[in-house]
Amino acid sequence: MAGAGKVVMRNRGRALIAASAVAVALAGFVVSHASASVAGLLKVRLGGDAQQTRLVLDLDQAATGKLVADGVSDGHVVLLLANVSAQGGLSGNGQGLVKAWSIDQTSGGARLQIDLAADARIKGRFLLPPADGVDHYRYVVDVASQPGGAIRMVSTTAQVAAKLRPEIITARAAPVSLKKVIVIDPGHGGHDPGAAGAQGFEKDVNLAAALALKARLERSPRYRVVLTREDDTYVPLADRVRIAQRAGADLFISLHSDSGQDANVRGASVYTLSDKASNRGARFVRQDDWFMKASLTGDRGVQDILFDLTQRATKNRSSAFANQLVSRIDGKAPLLNRSHRDAGFMVLLAPDVPAVLLEMGFITNTEDEDFLRDTGRRAKFMNAVGDGIDDYFAEATRLASR
Repeated sequence: MAGAGKVVMRNRGRALIAASAVAVALAGFVVSHASASVAGLLKVRLGGDAQQTRLVLDLDQAATGKLVADGVSDGHVVLLLANVSAQGGLSGNGQGLVKAWSIDQTSGGARLQIDLAADARIKGRFLLPPADGVDHYRYVVDVASQPGGAIRMVSTTAQVAAKLRPEIITARAAPVSLKKVIVIDPGHGGHDPGAAGAQGFEKDVNLAAALALKARLERSPRYRVVLTREDDTYVPLADRVRIAQRAGADLFISLHSDSGQDANVRGASVYTLSDKASNRGARFVRQDDWFMKASLTGDRGVQDILFDLTQRATKNRSSAFANQLVSRIDGKAPLLNRSHRDAGFMVLLAPDVPAVLLEMGFITNTEDEDFLRDTGRRAKFMNAVGDGIDDYFAEATRLASR
């Protein structure tokens, strides 16, 4: 019995040693897997249009990407995201410059495949950390249109050998346009009539003035004019700003007709962005940054500095134009005593486009409404506004030539 007891004790000792070894191995396994952090894919989002499109991967951790195929030759992009889990895979229809996309799992992480529209190219890729109420990381892929593409690969079938022969076609560079782009924004429209006068709604007066100003500017070969609306349709305020940015606007002018409880109050006034509203501009950019130049850098500190510098320069140019505008319309239309004002109107928030909002007069004042609805007097008023635009760009040219 004593010998048998010794054998049992030895076996128990060996079992304890084996169990300890297993525990150590399991602990090492857990530690090694914990150190190799895997990011989970939360969502895939698309936004943009036929000029610029952004694809965003929402991740619960940071990740890095490697571009395997850039899509220049065949429009098919392949991007590998190391240590990203996309179990089960995802796919979807495209939007804008992205025709379709899919993401599946590989041994090293997730593989994103994107089919691009013709002449579309990957413009940039970067990782955005959690910020401003967003509690997760975002891996961003920006796609931009390059009409005519510098080099395009075209495949043809050889007559003798069944091989594909690439042909290189070099497109001519489009001539640089020297025209200034002016975006005119007729306030309100559609289901948003604006203020009411004795003869009708503000939206109609605003559109008529915008068309008159467009006609005045297009008499000069120096301008290309874009309207945010050309008929009685509703355009959201944020979209009006986007239209200006996508058009590469050199100047944005929003036309409105004022209103007030006192029917005796009349006169025009010009608004530019107030200092108090500058933070709203930053929030506006970060709220929906598909087309915002200030959002293209991944470094938040650098981004804030660039945004501040851009916005300050834009506000200075807006104020310079407002001064030119007030000077030109003085005598052509009644003015309020304090004719240059500041406010935080949404249409003034673009950080990279000089912008003003012109209250052309009070539609609630009989004389002002008659003035704004009279075709001849309205045309003279808009001619004066056009003269202010001429003065603004002439002054900018003069300062640049010093």
